[in-house]
Amino acid sequence: MAAVIMDGKATAAAVRAEVAQDVQALREKGIVPGLAVIIVGDDPASRIYVNNKRKACAQTGIYSEEFSLPADTSQDELLALVASLNGRSDINGILCQLPLPAPLQAKPVIAAISPMKDVDAFHSSNVGQIMLGDYSFLPCTPAGVMELLHRYHIPVEGRRCVVVGRSNIVGKPMAMLLLHENGTVTICHSRTKDLAAICREADILVAAVGKPKFITADMVKPGAVVIDVGMDRDEDGNLCGDVDTQAVAAVASAITPVPGGVGPMTRAILMRNTLTAAKMQFK
Repeated sequence: MAAVIMDGKATAAAVRAEVAQDVQALREKGIVPGLAVIIVGDDPASRIYVNNKRKACAQTGIYSEEFSLPADTSQDELLALVASLNGRSDINGILCQLPLPAPLQAKPVIAAISPMKDVDAFHSSNVGQIMLGDYSFLPCTPAGVMELLHRYHIPVEGRRCVVVGRSNIVGKPMAMLLLHENGTVTICHSRTKDLAAICREADILVAAVGKPKFITADMVKPGAVVIDVGMDRDEDGNLCGDVDTQAVAAVASAITPVPGGVGPMTRAILMRNTLTAAKMQFK
């Protein structure tokens, strides 16, 4: 039986429609949620991401302001911009597009963003809240994955969940969110021994390693749900994920495509986080 293709585009559109409804209700009270996006340098992938975020803001009625800085911007200039945005009441969310060009460092910038405006949920204060299970925001990609599981009525409780990848942005928070929903979670990484055998135990397998078509059909248990967080290029330069989708779809019960899976969900959750931030700040 062929796997159910989990349509991130359609699901993200549903989330955006819900956000737009709430934004409209706030606008009727004279409150316009606002998102500031900072992009430094001219990385083409970052530019695509930022343009997509601007479109998502337009679709949901969120005010967006872009700060496009030259690659030779200093760390102090970047931190001064963040400080000024922290102080603006019309900006409820601040997002700094990563990676930053060298020699700029992301860590001080993330630390400088007010936790109340940290719609990426990267600030150590928000990361700690996620660990405790008492959070205002969730990182957009892991939260987008959970939203897909919920909307496709895929239960997590009591199931074996394997996350391949341990990044602070996806892998670690993904594991925490699955744990909060009573999944039994294993995190795998580059030093994991017999990775394929561990992957084959998963009822829910999340791939977030950044290696094209890394997860092959022989690593997947028949009937497993496979979530592909990767955004890679194959040997022909075509967009693909961390999963060999065509081969794995013959084994899995449900799978996310690339593109059109987790990516649109990430942006939809960013809109929801910005709305949440505005509600918190205007009480």
